[in-house]
Amino acid sequence: MSEHDEIDASRAPLLDHLVELRRRLLYCIVAIAIGFGVSMYFSEAIFGFLAKPLLAAGQGKLVYTEIFEAFFVQVKVAFFAAMMIAFPVIANQLWQFVAPGLYKKEKRALLPFLLATPILFLMGAAMAYYVAIPMALHFLLGFDGMVGGVRREALPAIGNYLSFIMQFLFAFGLAFLLPVLLMLLERAGIVTRKQLIGARRYAIVAATAIAAVLTPPDLMSQILLAVPLIILYELAIIGIWFTERGRAKRGETQDAEAEDATA
Repeated sequence: MSEHDEIDASRAPLLDHLVELRRRLLYCIVAIAIGFGVSMYFSEAIFGFLAKPLLAAGQGKLVYTEIFEAFFVQVKVAFFAAMMIAFPVIANQLWQFVAPGLYKKEKRALLPFLLATPILFLMGAAMAYYVAIPMALHFLLGFDGMVGGVRREALPAIGNYLSFIMQFLFAFGLAFLLPVLLMLLERAGIVTRKQLIGARRYAIVAATAIAAVLTPPDLMSQILLAVPLIILYELAIIGIWFTERGRAKRGETQDAEAEDATA
């Protein structure tokens, strides 16, 4: 059976697709709900882990100025953790829904990107947690002290601190997905490796601008995000070069097989 025949065999009426989509969404919602229940139980421990960089920076107190702030922080922490826990299920359900409409070569092309996404995101979040956040906190908390005879002291609110650390984690996590995005765009024919090479100088400017927007105004935090973005851009170009070589070799093999078949 050819690839076209496989696609034709997997076709279904629109209603069947909607029913299948609803079923996949229900699985995702159940996975998130279970993850939320587990994460809510451990939310204080999870927040304690997130607060370690603040403790290491010498700040031992977090305050909350609204009655429900501490509770909603626990809910947010549990929800973020639940999304992380449920991501494998969500990715698998997405793949199960999309895969029947793809050719074999498209499945082989997309599956590595799907597997690489959580790994790269965790690498970026880890870099933020262990490197960028401690340096940013060291800079931002360095304004404590006497100013004009007045004592200036940092009293970060628990909700503001959660927003601060989540901004870092997601910014670095998403930034590390840049190679996946560029390689998918190249596979879709939207960009080429030559275009990416030609746009290198603009990519450097864009990386600097993105780092300036997503990080605090200290130079070191911006460098810590801008430099990895530039390196990841170069790695994407190298990865595209390898995939181009692989496609060229497969094309040569298919041409040779076609010639043998007609001989």
